[in-house]
Amino acid sequence: MGQTKQEEEYGYDLFPERNAGKYKKGSVAESLLTFNHKCQVMLQLAVETSPYAKLLLGAMKNSGCTVFKDRHFACEDCDGTVSGGFDAATSQIVLCQNNIHQQSHMNRVVTHELIHAFDHCRAHVDWFNNFRHLACSEIRAANLSGDCSFSNEVARFHFGMKQHHQECVRGRALRSILAVRKINRQAAEKIVDEVFDTCFNDHAPFGRIPHGKKDAKFAHRDYENRNRYYANL
Repeated sequence: MGQTKQEEEYGYDLFPERNAGKYKKGSVAESLLTFNHKCQVMLQLAVETSPYAKLLLGAMKNSGCTVFKDRHFACEDCDGTVSGGFDAATSQIVLCQNNIHQQSHMNRVVTHELIHAFDHCRAHVDWFNNFRHLACSEIRAANLSGDCSFSNEVARFHFGMKQHHQECVRGRALRSILAVRKINRQAAEKIVDEVFDTCFNDHAPFGRIPHGKKDAKFAHRDYENRNRYYANL
């Protein structure tokens, strides 16, 4: 049987549990339950302790889009090439329990996907029909989540390039688009180039590019204190 349009064009084949009834856990059910428990524990720690996640969760609540852990996060088994995703159809963040094994990785994935959720809340992104909207959110997620931090890039043996952060953001946004949409690389590169400057310079709700946990803590503090000086005006 051929793939549905949802699977074929929107990257749902990377998240098999999104297609109810098609995915069979079978003999690996016990190991997946173990993965799920670990995923839930790391998720709880991420939302309680990560300054990136805490800022984004606060900003979404302030925008009228409160995130509930049991409703808006799902730990699932995924294709081996992905760590997470944002399902705009259900407003759910998917965390790939079989591919996330360290707390630092969980923190980064939660942050990346919360940026997509924040964009979904504030900007009414047309995820399925507008490639420019998708590209913009992918650029913002790569730029603001810590995906392209110096330590992560060194761990990937990527360093020493002029404007390295910008090139990392561009490359990761491009790979994300190609993973979830049926579009050729040349067309995807053109779209990323067209929106790059505007979206790279959109730092909401951080107010700055958080290059590490310390920057994220300062950004969270500034966000929490944003109205205090105007209280008596």
